[in-house]
Amino acid sequence: MSKTIEHKKQVVTEIADKFRESKSTILVDYRGLDVAEVTELRTQLREAGVDFKVYKNTMTRRAAEEAELTELNETLVGPTAIAFSADDVVAPAKILNNFAKEHEALEIKAGVIEGSIASLDQIKELADLPNYEGMLSMLLSVLQAPVRNFAYATKAVAEQKEEQGA
Repeated sequence: MSKTIEHKKQVVTEIADKFRESKSTILVDYRGLDVAEVTELRTQLREAGVDFKVYKNTMTRRAAEEAELTELNETLVGPTAIAFSADDVVAPAKILNNFAKEHEALEIKAGVIEGSIASLDQIKELADLPNYEGMLSMLLSVLQAPVRNFAYATKAVAEQKEEQGA
């Protein structure tokens, strides 16, 4: 009996650590998805470096209390899967939101973004953001614009001087 209790305590500690270490955590209700759909979802999340697991709600509640996220306890009813992302804040929200659009059975219940409880609207806004590579390319294009415009202006001045000289 004590081995079982020790194992449960380890699982609760593991979940609490994941809540603390994750940049974003999304809780979903996966009821109604068939095995192939869940496998597809797990594959998409795994490719993005997101840990997707199903834990017992009682253990998750205890872990949420340990991680000082007691507001999550209201949503820990029924089948709940949790997506933890330690690296990318946007990835789990984007993947789960897009998957929920294609499969109505998947329902986003709640989320934690960098240690704070997030509303469903905040999760959907986060899902609409571009990923890291997309943001980086946007930044580079903004940084390149002044240089590109300067090059066009100097080329136009040079062409104008050539026309005047000819």
